[in-house]
Amino acid sequence: MSKTVNYLGIDIGSSQVRAVMAQEIAGEESLRVLGAVSMLSEGMRRGTVVDASAVAGAVAKAVSHAERMAGVTANVVGVGVSGTDIFCQKTLGVIAVSRPDGEVAEEDVERAMAEVEARVMLPSNREVLHVIPKSYRLDDQKDIKDPIGMRGVRLEAEAFVVGTSMNQMKGLGRILDQVGIRPDFFAVEPLAAAEAILNPKQKELGVVLVNVGGSTTSITVYEEGELVHLATLPVGGAHVTNDLAIGLRVSIDTAEQVKLQYGTALPETVGKREEVDLSRFDSHETESVSRHHVAEIVEARMDEILRLANAELSKCGREGMLPAGAVFTGGGALLPGAVELAKNVLRLPSHIGYPKPLGGILDSVDSPDFATAVGLVLLARERGRTRGSVAGIGFLADGAKRAVPEWALSSGKKLKDMLRKFLPLD
Repeated sequence: MSKTVNYLGIDIGSSQVRAVMAQEIAGEESLRVLGAVSMLSEGMRRGTVVDASAVAGAVAKAVSHAERMAGVTANVVGVGVSGTDIFCQKTLGVIAVSRPDGEVAEEDVERAMAEVEARVMLPSNREVLHVIPKSYRLDDQKDIKDPIGMRGVRLEAEAFVVGTSMNQMKGLGRILDQVGIRPDFFAVEPLAAAEAILNPKQKELGVVLVNVGGSTTSITVYEEGELVHLATLPVGGAHVTNDLAIGLRVSIDTAEQVKLQYGTALPETVGKREEVDLSRFDSHETESVSRHHVAEIVEARMDEILRLANAELSKCGREGMLPAGAVFTGGGALLPGAVELAKNVLRLPSHIGYPKPLGGILDSVDSPDFATAVGLVLLARERGRTRGSVAGIGFLADGAKRAVPEWALSSGKKLKDMLRKFLPLD
C-alpha cells in the first residue's frame, strides 16, 4: 500500500481566507489537490488581525469545507503570514570551523545560520520567521553557495532575516487557538506565493513577483537564484473598489461589481460613449455612468500601485533591469489592462503568473488568487523532505510553537465546537 501524506495550506488574507488540501502519494511526483475553498473574511485590515473571532469563523468554515471535499484530514499544516509588518533584513554571522582539519561540516553551516539569527538587531516586538542563506565566505574566498566539504578556519554566512511583528503573530495565534489548529510552520505570503508561481530559470535571470491582494501588494525580487528584495505595500485591489465607490457615489458592493464587470486599467481601450447602468447592480440606483470614467479611476489607483512597486525595484537597484520581467499574481492581477499598464510603468516584460501544475482537481486552484495557498502546500511537502531549509527558505524550528499557545487543542474537537457557531454539523 502506498504511503500518503496530506498537506493543508491556509492563506488568511484581508478579504478572503483560502484553504487548499493536497495529498502526496509515494512514487508520484506531483501533489494531488483534493480540496480547495475560498471564503469571504472580515476582521483583517491590511493583512493585520483586528477581530480574531471574525477571522476564526472564516478559517473554521474554509478548513471544514476543504476537509469535506478531500475526505481526509491534514498531516502537515502551513499558515501564511501577510501584512505591512513583514520585514526583510540582511545580516552576517561568523563562526570558527569546528573540525581540527578545517573541513566544513553541515553542523558548521547550521551554527553559522544560528549566529545570523542571534546577531540580527531587531526591536523586541519583531518575530523572526525565516533565515534565508544568501552566500558564504570561507577565509578569503567569497560568494560560496555551499561550503560543506571545503577547508578553512573562519566561516561567514550572509543571510536575509524575514519576519513580522509580534502582535501579528499573536493575532494569528488567537485565531488558530479558537479554531483548534496547531500549524507545523508559518511562511510569509510573498515567499509562499513565489514558491507556487516562479520557476528556477526566472529566479536565475532576475524577476519580480507582484502579488496584488485585497489591501496589500507584496514585491519579491530574485536574481541569480537568490532573494534580493522583499517588501509589502499598503495598497491593493480593495483600494480600487473604494475609489470607485467614492468616484461614482455608490455602495462598496456596487463598486465591486462594476470593477469586476466593467473595470479596466486602460481607458484608451474604452469608448467615451459607453455607459454602465448602475441599476443592474443596485435597484436604488437610477443613473448611468461613463465606462471611460470608471476606467480612469481604476487606472489612477493601479498606476499608483505600480509606481510604488517600481520604487521598491529602484531601492534594490533593479529598476528596468530584470530580464525575466514582472510576474503578477493575486486576485488583483486579473483586472483587465493591469499587465499592459505594468509594461509601461515598470518598463519590463510582464505577464500573469499561475500556480505550478498539480494533480487532482487542478481547476480549483489554477488561478492567481490561490498562489499563496498552493505555495504553502508545496513548502509543506519540501519542509517534510528536508527538515529545514526549503527551496532557500529557512524555517525556524520553534516558529509555530511561539505563535500558538501551548493550551491550543488539536484540530478535532475544538474545530467542531467552533463550527457549531457558523454552520450545521450533521
